[in-house]
Amino acid sequence: MRIIRTHEDIEAGLAGLVMLDARLEHVVARAGPVPLRRTDPGYRGLASIIVSQMVSKASAAAIWKRMEASLGEITAPAALGLSDEDCRAIGLSRAKADALRRVAQAVVAGDIDLDAICNVEALDAIREMTTIKGVGRWTAEVYLLFCAGHPDVFPSGDVALQNAIGHGLGLELRPSAREIDSLAASWAPWRSVAARLFWAYYAQEMRKDAVPVTP
Repeated sequence: MRIIRTHEDIEAGLAGLVMLDARLEHVVARAGPVPLRRTDPGYRGLASIIVSQMVSKASAAAIWKRMEASLGEITAPAALGLSDEDCRAIGLSRAKADALRRVAQAVVAGDIDLDAICNVEALDAIREMTTIKGVGRWTAEVYLLFCAGHPDVFPSGDVALQNAIGHGLGLELRPSAREIDSLAASWAPWRSVAARLFWAYYAQEMRKDAVPVTP
């Protein structure tokens, strides 16, 4: 498995994608630079993804800043010390606070190793991560993509990606997650680069920034 570590890896992936699907040449040309967006694995990395769910980039950054001010270093043991009042002051919803605590409990108990899981095959890693209540497929896939550097993961449930694919490939309707799963299968083994490409396309062509926040 070739880990996505550098911009050179992104360029290799883009070249491979164009060879696999000629339609992507237009998307590559319109997307502009495709960011690497890597962050370290571990509790902090997964916590940043959970915080970024369903809010704007600016809101997520503000919440994260308050979380850092409250905890200092963002670790699983530190997160377990957050009270309900602390979470409300930080701006965490009840669901996000619960998810952060459950992940922290799993890490502290040794039920999951967020570093070691980066070396596990994607389907097995997603299956293990989603056993934690509050961690869904999208969260697990984005963790593998940005924290593990996994080369072949595509978060098909991401609405921004659905819109970007529909627009970029000239489809009449926005494709569903199931349709994208089928479509993206042809982009293996570079699906993670394809996801980055379509996020970049979304930002450039549709003038929106929906890429998951990775502080």
